[in-house]
Amino acid sequence: MGKTGKKKEMTPLERKKRRLGFYYAKEEQMLSPDGVQSYGIGTRNVERYNTDLSKIQSQIKALETEIAEMERPGKPRKAVAAVLRDW
Repeated sequence: MGKTGKKKEMTPLERKKRRLGFYYAKEEQMLSPDGVQSYGIGTRNVERYNTDLSKIQSQIKALETEIAEMERPGKPRKAVAAVLRDW
């Protein structure tokens, strides 16, 4: 907080970087021994993650791509399509 007591507004790039940091922390926590829950009934035991690890990793990859595009100098990429016609 500044002198006026107001919180500085984050830019979209800062927000994405912060969010990416949270995903990295969650992935690290899931890969540690504390990230796995164990259940046992009788002689059967099951271990599983609290959250789907592949979903966390796909979000990390998507955010990394978005951040790289936002940090790229110049104009943003444009989508171009061609329609082929057989006359």
